[in-house]
Amino acid sequence: MITQGLKFWGTLLLAFALALTATQSKGQNYSFEFYGNTFNFELDNSANVSFPKQVNDSLIHSFYKTISGSRYQAVIESLDKYRNKHQLNDWLYYQLIRKTAQQIAPKAENYYRYTLYKWFLLSKSGYDARLALERDKLLFYVKSDDDISDIPFYMINENQFVCLNIHDYPGIDLKTNKIFPLNLPIIEAKQAFSYKVTQMPDFKPEDYAIKNIQFRYRQKVYHFDIKLTPQVQTIFANYPVVDFKSYFNIPLSRETYSSLIPTLKATLADMSQKKGVDYLMRFTRNAFLYEDDEINFGKEKRLTPEQTLFSEYSDCDDRAALFFYLVKEIYNLPMIALLYPTHITMAVQFDKPTGKPIMYNGKKYSVCDPTPQLRDLKVGEISSKYRNVRFEVVYAYEPNY
Repeated sequence: MITQGLKFWGTLLLAFALALTATQSKGQNYSFEFYGNTFNFELDNSANVSFPKQVNDSLIHSFYKTISGSRYQAVIESLDKYRNKHQLNDWLYYQLIRKTAQQIAPKAENYYRYTLYKWFLLSKSGYDARLALERDKLLFYVKSDDDISDIPFYMINENQFVCLNIHDYPGIDLKTNKIFPLNLPIIEAKQAFSYKVTQMPDFKPEDYAIKNIQFRYRQKVYHFDIKLTPQVQTIFANYPVVDFKSYFNIPLSRETYSSLIPTLKATLADMSQKKGVDYLMRFTRNAFLYEDDEINFGKEKRLTPEQTLFSEYSDCDDRAALFFYLVKEIYNLPMIALLYPTHITMAVQFDKPTGKPIMYNGKKYSVCDPTPQLRDLKVGEISSKYRNVRFEVVYAYEPNY
């Protein structure tokens, strides 16, 4: 009887110990809102790796060795599942990784640990991400084939690596100070990162507020109640200056699109095509206040069409992108973007050109300047100060009918 009793209590204690161990090793569940949806993930205790508030090559290698040997796979699986379900492009997927790293290793508590988690999660998601040190600064790079003009990069074997966290070091001088890339190869990290944003998240309807935009066209005042969300500003807060093709093709979110484009189409229904384009040109030109980026932001910054609708001020880049988007969505006409040394404007291909046309690849385009000038320019007119100035066609759009 005594032997049986000991066996019983021994079995019970073993079961309790196994249950306790399983509970302790399971880790912690996290959940946060991500632009209209909820993201959930579980972090195993073994993948919750500490890091001191100082940084060097040896400490980073130690962190990588520890977390690589942990049970981190559940986090990557959750990220990948969410990305596929919601069809996130790379830029939005990186925002998801940023928020995930923030949950695990809050940025304000330890910036190095936060950055290391971002790097590890992005690398284990298949992207060729790299780390580099500039004294006590931890820089985070990713391979990208995109044409990016306002953030630092370095080259390895003809591959471009652009800096994802340069905004966290506004005073850093990478032209003078040398960086030291770290050798931390991850076998699955081969994919190039793209900044192309071709789809916006489906924000919740309650995330939007209505903004009334009005402008005068031919003695009549037109009013538009447009649904806009500040979350779009958050998404593009650190978005770099990309090439014009990528920039011009950033879409509106669904709610904003539904509140503007159908109304514009109804307004233009009884107008000729050329008059409708003139209307869109003047809407983009006159419905918003102009301010140069250097004054507004202290640097060059291109607003997406939705940001331009949201913002109080915008410049010629922003208006060109908005005008392009509106003409494309409503008329889907061929267009070219004309870049001057201090200005960018658009030209549209009609059946019959207006004014002195711009010749490009054997086709005639009529200038439509969506930015205010000293004189109220009509379709086919360009400001006299640009008339004899050389320009470059930086983007040509040809509809795929």
